Amino acid sequence: MSGARISALATLRGQIERIETAEVVHQHDRVALGHGEADSALKGGLARAAIHEVFCEGRQGAAATGFVTGLAGRMTARKPLLWVRQDFSDMETGALSMSGLAELGLDPRRVVMVRAADVESALRTSADALACDALGAVVLELWGEARQFDLVASRKLTLAAQSSGVTGLLLRMAAQPLPSTAETRWMLRAAHSPPGPVWSAWGAPRFDAELLRNRHGPCGRWIMEWKCDECQFSESSTYPQPVAAAPAHRPDPAVFQQRRTG
Repeated sequence: MSGARISALATLRGQIERIETAEVVHQHDRVALGHGEADSALKGGLARAAIHEVFCEGRQGAAATGFVTGLAGRMTARKPLLWVRQDFSDMETGALSMSGLAELGLDPRRVVMVRAADVESALRTSADALACDALGAVVLELWGEARQFDLVASRKLTLAAQSSGVTGLLLRMAAQPLPSTAETRWMLRAAHSPPGPVWSAWGAPRFDAELLRNRHGPCGRWIMEWKCDECQFSESSTYPQPVAAAPAHRPDPAVFQQRRTG
């Protein structure tokens, strides 16, 4: 075996050892999402110092963005959030709305937006940001099948997150899941609004969240509501169908029967 191959193998083994060691250190550092069943599957909540992927189908980009915003709100606490997105994303989905983030409970004053010219710049910026322990979380938004985001790039992000304790959230639109070092992988869809009159249809955002990959527990699929005021997820509320009350102007059935037989 040549010297170059021996050196590359030693480097790879060192990276694997760092990942495994960091997993032991951070395995109990989790943040509860607020949804009982999801937190149970996640062994107490979403792991810090790790990478989590969120995918969406078709025209579900708004739902996936809202879900990532909720996760970021839970993970950042009072620290700043860095959101990295490609210029191409603005053309496809439009710019992020700061007022929209505020309505979801995320303080826009703690959000730093970075627009990258291409995938390489976005990956490089995210890796540097994940190594900065002054941040609470880093959101990396990539559009389409980015060949630059391979297993090596994913490993770099994971190592940076584990070294600093910062959480990385990858928002992938118009892309298919590929092998990565992510701790969890989610598929997001918008959940149906609860039944009821039109005037009461405006309520808590509801997500159809499917956990496709969970490195330390089972997977699952849940309807998760986002409570903006509490800044946490919760189980889907029960919405019983309304039952019409008996009209007060109608005569008592017993009296009506006596009149008919009298």
